[in-house]
Amino acid sequence: MSGIKKVVLAYSGGLDTSVIAKWLMETYQCEVVTFTADLGQGEELEPARAKAKAMGIKEIYIEDLREEFVRDFVNPMFRANALYEGEYLLGTSIARPLIAKRLVEIANETGADAIAHGATGKGNDQVRFELGAYALKPGIQVIAPWREWDLTSRDKLLAYCEQHNIPVEKKRGTKSPYSMDANLLHISYEGDILENPGAEPEEDMWLWSVSPENAPDTPTYIELTYERGDIVAIDGEKMSPATVLAHLNKVAGANGIGRADLVENRYVGMKSRGCYETPGGTVMLKAHRAIESVTLDRELAHLKDELMPKYASLVYNGYWFAPERKALQQLIDYSQQYVNGTVRLKLYKGNVIVVGRESADSLFDMNIATFEDDAGAYDQADAAGFIKLNALRLRIAANKGRKV
Repeated sequence: MSGIKKVVLAYSGGLDTSVIAKWLMETYQCEVVTFTADLGQGEELEPARAKAKAMGIKEIYIEDLREEFVRDFVNPMFRANALYEGEYLLGTSIARPLIAKRLVEIANETGADAIAHGATGKGNDQVRFELGAYALKPGIQVIAPWREWDLTSRDKLLAYCEQHNIPVEKKRGTKSPYSMDANLLHISYEGDILENPGAEPEEDMWLWSVSPENAPDTPTYIELTYERGDIVAIDGEKMSPATVLAHLNKVAGANGIGRADLVENRYVGMKSRGCYETPGGTVMLKAHRAIESVTLDRELAHLKDELMPKYASLVYNGYWFAPERKALQQLIDYSQQYVNGTVRLKLYKGNVIVVGRESADSLFDMNIATFEDDAGAYDQADAAGFIKLNALRLRIAANKGRKV
């Protein structure tokens, strides 16, 4: 790449991105702007500012994006009931378009020529960051050091830090052996013993949830209030989107809810084993389907279920800003106009149990559904013609001697 004078770097302050910041200055002889996002990962971010300053970086962005993250990214995705390959609640995937968006916006604000990230050439995140950036600014240049340099091990990174006086924590004993990513929606674990899909995760790996075996013997009951498909209150108390998710993480994690251990198919082609804790998201998915069960028309609900795997794949693969995802979102959001009401849940030893759902917009008619006398609300004799008409093609085929 040529003509690069300023780069905006997605910066955590950790080993990799600290090395990247210095490497960019040396390799491209450019100015570096750092951007650190608070997405609810639970870490103190001010040390990142001190580390950036120590390397001579003058423009440092540290931003609290928790509310925007849940309001504009997590909630729209949960309106779709999105699950990738039937299990993954897309906690890492949904954070990347927001980071890409701010990288591009900061590049525009600071007059930067390029953005840079610390994703490796083996993973999905490189795709997500770059597809998002190109969708928002087609001419932006993207630098991915892991696809360029030869610093391919922790020892080489530490040697680089020592050579260039980069202040980083070097003691292995203070660092988790796993590659981890956290935000308000989830925390993920990869690497170390998890690279063997036959190895059971160690219990002390999990940080956000107790084991179901050690969860309380008494269930916890909560009531969620929905407006247009989003949770707006818990137990009658109004809450902001980020506060809702943070509260659900706490109460669900305390009841052993939200652990997942899966092997997924990465977009780049390989299979990858990862473990995830998504306590609040697990509750949100179960409760949202419960309120939809009484408020959505049957065919609209079924259409959403048919479209969901496509929507989930678009999010997983990095196409948040693509026209097809936006078009699907329009349909999904239209479907949510009557998804209002309350859902009561029992949280118990790893389980999310729906115990009630109520809505002024409910399509459930007890007079029709009852097993007792329906007082003429439904004529059961009508079912005979309905069945015969639906059986017509089957009877014709059978009369022709075709085997079932």
